[in-house]
Formats: sequence, structure tokens, C-alpha cells
Amino acid sequence: MSALKWTYEVDGSDFTRAGEASSNVKKKLRALGVPSDVIRKVSIALYEGEINMVIHANGGVIDVEMSPDRITMVLKDTGKGIPDIDKAMQAGYSTAADEVRSLGFGAGMGLPNMKKNTDEMRIESTVGVGTTVYMTVYIQ
Repeated sequence: MSALKWTYEVDGSDFTRAGEASSNVKKKLRALGVPSDVIRKVSIALYEGEINMVIHANGGVIDVEMSPDRITMVLKDTGKGIPDIDKAMQAGYSTAADEVRSLGFGAGMGLPNMKKNTDEMRIESTVGVGTTVYMTVYIQ
């Protein structure tokens, strides 16, 4: 089987559409017969990343690639960047605005949940340029 690829544009600041990409990927993986534990991990990691793109980066692009042994996700934005990735990875740390928090988002669990639900995760970020998150979930 050759790799399957999907690309999604995430519209920044549009909370009404936030989660569409992760929901779409979940449906595709289910239709392809991917094990439910893998679907759960991919869905959670993608949703958290997608929400972060809406909250912090005014959107971006998500690329998903499924090969026989893994699902790879690349989330790229041109937001303000993450000045301290180690600090951002701490549970509860958030730079979300009060307005975003009032909507129930921005609790500081996005990046930790992404890490927890992936087998591999790497973040590249440059302040003033943007952030790219690479995530992999292996198919057992």
C-alpha cells in the first residue's frame, strides 16, 4: 500500500470550525479499519494541535500521511512562535488570552496532551516566524 496523504487548512480565530480537520481524519481512519486505540491517539493529538493553531497562530496547515506502519502529522503555522518550548510543554502553562479561556480553551494542556498521545513528537519554533510540530503514531 502506498502512503495516503491529506492536507487541511486551519482558519485562525474561528472556534466554530476548530476540530474539523481532526474529526475528518478520525472518520477516514475508521473507514480504513485502523485500530481504535491508534485512532484515539491521532484524534486527540490532532485536535489539540488544531486548537493551538486557532488560539495562538491565526491558523496554519496540517499534513497527515498514513503508511502501513505509522501515521505522521505535521502542523505548520506562521504565528508568533514559542519562545520557551520546555516551559510550554509543562502541564498548565498557558499564554492564552482571557477571552480564549472564557470559551473553555487555553488551559495549558494542549502540548502535553499531544506528547502523551503520540509515539514521537518534535517541535521547531522561531519567535516571529512560526512553529512546526512533527508527530508520529505507530500502527501496532
